[in-house]
Amino acid sequence: MSKPKVAFICVHNSCRSQIAEALGKHLAADIFESYSAGTELKDRINPDAVRLMKQLYGINMEQSQRPKLLETLPPVEVVVTMGCNVECPYLPCKRREDWGLPDPTGKSDEEFLSVIRTIEGKIKELAKSLR
Repeated sequence: MSKPKVAFICVHNSCRSQIAEALGKHLAADIFESYSAGTELKDRINPDAVRLMKQLYGINMEQSQRPKLLETLPPVEVVVTMGCNVECPYLPCKRREDWGLPDPTGKSDEEFLSVIRTIEGKIKELAKSLR
């Protein structure tokens, strides 16, 4: 049986959804396939997210990921929105969750670390629920 595909969605696909994609691949690749995308593109992944993910997990998101639009995604079973505070993008799926995460862009490392740790915990919970 193939693994379910999970899409982490946020408007700009430059920070939280990128972190979730990276941690999904890092922590749960044996359970599900991780993707991320948005409705608007930034020119790069948030540099603070890139720096902290390298420090914490040794993951270089700039090497393996880039901001992407929803149209680039394969059909997915699970959609996770990050908490856009606007109308979140819609994708057809069998299961939908909103993680309601604050956007740490432009904030302190402590706030970034809090969001990253929350995403890590939610990735582990999602993996358990999809076993």
